[in-house]
Amino acid sequence: MQTRRQFLGTSAGVGLAVAANDNIQIALIGAGGMGMGDARYALQIPGVKLVAACDIYDGRLTRSKENWGPGLATTRDYREVLARKDVDAVIIATPDHWHARISIEALKAGKDVYCEKPMVQSLGEGHAVIDAQRQTGRILQVGSQYVSSAVYLKARDMIAAGAVGEVNMVEAWLDRNTAQGAWQYSIPPDASPATVDWDRFLGKAPKRPFEAIRLFRWRNYRDYGTGVAGDLFVHLLSGLHLVMNSIGPARIFATGGLRYWRDGRDVPDVMLAGLDYPKTAEHPEFTLSLRVNFASGLPRESFGFRFIGKEGTLTTSMGSLTLMKTPPEPEPGYSISTFPKAVQEQFLKEYRQKYPERPKGEAPPSTEERFAPPAGYDAHLEHHRNFYAALRSRKPFIEDALFGFRAAGPALACNTSYFEKRIVKWDPRGMKAG
Repeated sequence: MQTRRQFLGTSAGVGLAVAANDNIQIALIGAGGMGMGDARYALQIPGVKLVAACDIYDGRLTRSKENWGPGLATTRDYREVLARKDVDAVIIATPDHWHARISIEALKAGKDVYCEKPMVQSLGEGHAVIDAQRQTGRILQVGSQYVSSAVYLKARDMIAAGAVGEVNMVEAWLDRNTAQGAWQYSIPPDASPATVDWDRFLGKAPKRPFEAIRLFRWRNYRDYGTGVAGDLFVHLLSGLHLVMNSIGPARIFATGGLRYWRDGRDVPDVMLAGLDYPKTAEHPEFTLSLRVNFASGLPRESFGFRFIGKEGTLTTSMGSLTLMKTPPEPEPGYSISTFPKAVQEQFLKEYRQKYPERPKGEAPPSTEERFAPPAGYDAHLEHHRNFYAALRSRKPFIEDALFGFRAAGPALACNTSYFEKRIVKWDPRGMKAG
């Protein structure tokens, strides 16, 4: 591993901003599964080069060099990355409890930021990240790829055009039914205090002796992660806010429990939430139902939305969209069998004057419309394309710090509701819980 002097020395004399030749040099902070995946997507964008990687486990630094060459600069200390003048932007894919701090420090160091969701671990961190982005003028994009998905952009346009009429209910679910989907990640056999910077991992979390399981399965613990709400609800909220052009709910209630993965985790593996969205200039009030479930014996992953309106239902997955419309009933029908015969005849006469009898089969049939992106389309890649396009144009993408907190805030409020067993009031404009 490089020393601090060697690490910083390689950046001497290199300009800070994106170069005139449009190349973008990036660094990875947090080289776990999502981090390495993000880096691979980034490197598919022309002109993007990975120059440094940071992780608190030495094995991932070794693996980073195996992936991207021995010339890659590596360090355990993210501050060394932020001090490099040859780094234009950073990918932050650390455990959740580091997101806000590193994002703020990166912005203040003049770096653009791609931060994995959720943008923050706690409600108290959101405004500080928003302020840092505003004050520095840097680009920050949260890594929730549904916001770049062609399916959800299509759904947004169809909802706005009145495809289902007034939306009154939205159902959303993200079920993961495998051990890996339930965060049972592999633990490297060489993990030890010698190969892991344990104190740096803990950061602001409570101090405790080294436990490899808490590092490599950090999502299972409230000290470092945000549970199913921060990991999965935030995806659903991001997609919902894009489609409905919403800034957030006004009331939140969540319930659930630890029903399947009793492996020492302290977060639920089943969570249901109901969120009431207030009336806006564009939409009437509607209710959002969220569900996350970990189980077995079911499909590996089930994900989708159902936008239910007065005139139809729009159902989406990551790769497809289906609009079902059934014409409104031509007449309300009647239930008169308990009336006296004379009253039945009078009722029916008046009814048929208002609703003349129609020939059978005359009512128009239900219609179905489908949409799917082109073969090979990848919303993850598109999300990274949007980030690097924003870096070059200096025009922020929609999923900036403000959008990021408007999705993360209600997700984290679901945790508050679950653990405190109460309804949480949420101010979608002020982005504060009550």
